[in-house]
Parts: sequence; C-alpha cells; structure tokens
Amino acid sequence: MRQALRDLQHAELSLEFGSYEWACFAAQQAAEKAVKALYESRNMEVWGHSVSRMLENLKDELKPDSGLIEKAKELDRNYIPTRYPNFHVEGAPMDYYTKNDAIRAIQYAREIIEFCRSKGVQA
Repeated sequence: MRQALRDLQHAELSLEFGSYEWACFAAQQAAEKAVKALYESRNMEVWGHSVSRMLENLKDELKPDSGLIEKAKELDRNYIPTRYPNFHVEGAPMDYYTKNDAIRAIQYAREIIEFCRSKGVQA
C-alpha cells in the first residue's frame, strides 16, 4: 500500500507538471498496487495488471460495487497506451491524454485506494 500511495503522489505531480499520460499511467499503477495489497493482506495470491479483473475476482464479502469496477476498467485502459509510442496510429502518447483524463484517473485511483483501506489494508 505504501507504494500505491507513492504512485498516487507521482500521478498528482505529473498532473501538475502537465504530463497527463504519465499521470494516467501512475494512477493505474496506484490502483493496481492497492488492490494487490488487499489480496496480500488476506493471504491471497493474484497476478496480472487488470485492476477491474482483480476487483471482480475478489470474494463476495470483499467485492466492490459495479460502479467502482467500471472506474477500474477505465484505469485499465491506461496501462499500455500511455507508454508505448507505437500504440496509436500516429503521434505520441502525450498527444492523446488531457488534463481531464488525468484528473479523472487520479480520482478513480483514490477511490480504489480508499476502498482497499476500508477493507483493512494498512500503509
């Protein structure tokens, strides 16, 4: 969880700097690491990078509502295209991400982190 919080901080700094693609990627990473911390706190193993899949696969008593899973799906879409210059037909990742994208990604990551904290995950 400590690393999730650090990644969230990196996302916020990237937003301030105007690096919106990196803010979106760091937000995805923050959410991913928070959910992995939740699994670890319950002595469960999980692999992969899809935040939504990890949330969907939680035991029923831990599973969030569908709204949070939908937000996680948006974060999942920030995992690859934010970093790879050959993902888009033309241009660099920086050409495709906006301030609003970054603000939304950071907010969703915060909500996922808070969800994991509500289940007892400590930093």
